[in-house]
Amino acid sequence: MTQPGRRVAVVTGAAGGLGHAIATALHADGWSVLLTDLDPAAVAAAAAPLGGWSAALDVRDEDACAAVAARAADRGGLALWVNNAGVLTTGPSWEHDGPTRRRMFDVNTLGAMNGTLAALAVMREQGHGHVLNVVSLAGLIAAPGETVYAASKHALLAFSLGTLSDLRIAGYRRVHVSCLCPDGIWTPMLHDRLDDPGAVASFTGSMLTARQVAARAVRLAHRPRPVVSLPRWRGAQVRLLDALPRLAVALTPLVQAAGRAGQRRQHRRSTRPDRR
Repeated sequence: MTQPGRRVAVVTGAAGGLGHAIATALHADGWSVLLTDLDPAAVAAAAAPLGGWSAALDVRDEDACAAVAARAADRGGLALWVNNAGVLTTGPSWEHDGPTRRRMFDVNTLGAMNGTLAALAVMREQGHGHVLNVVSLAGLIAAPGETVYAASKHALLAFSLGTLSDLRIAGYRRVHVSCLCPDGIWTPMLHDRLDDPGAVASFTGSMLTARQVAARAVRLAHRPRPVVSLPRWRGAQVRLLDALPRLAVALTPLVQAAGRAGQRRQHRRSTRPDRR
């Protein structure tokens, strides 16, 4: 028998970066968090100060996702599942070989689908729960240089919103699916991209910290919404460009220039001596 008052959460890709920041923020907010990652040793070390609850998980494995969901449910009910695990490869789409394209879709899209459906199998039965998918602003607009990555995130956004509608049609009012779409985040995913021309789109706006995004994820966990962009003005900006594709394409040189300036700015910040 599940108990709605027990807040149990699963976070994928939680050994470091944004996933670890989200798990840490949820733990501080009173959640019992199961940290999962492909690397069992790394995720165990990350979980140690947060209660020590961890599990190895390859999100591409549907059965493994189901087993993790069942394990979380056994602790009193699965209240939240955060699909954070993701991979990024930059460059023109024609430069990616088949395995590279498949890997991005296998992890970013199909992996998040596996997690979502595993969580929903538990949440539908218990009558409540929340799946939070970390999508990125790249899910709202085609990002030059990150084309295949953006396509994988577009697919995740469509899947998430369609699934939410299907839940409502089926009568599940207390089971939610949310999409968090943050701007570029200064995590290991971008640490080696300061000279990468394919990554300029990630540096065109507000470079966020993992802690900022994690704080927004916790608020979203309490108040589910279908789509949340961070910051909000960037979401409005990219949605406008997405609605005007000819303008968006015409502005590509300006986007590249802004991204290169952002890379230089972030390089100065990351190499600045610590003056504390």
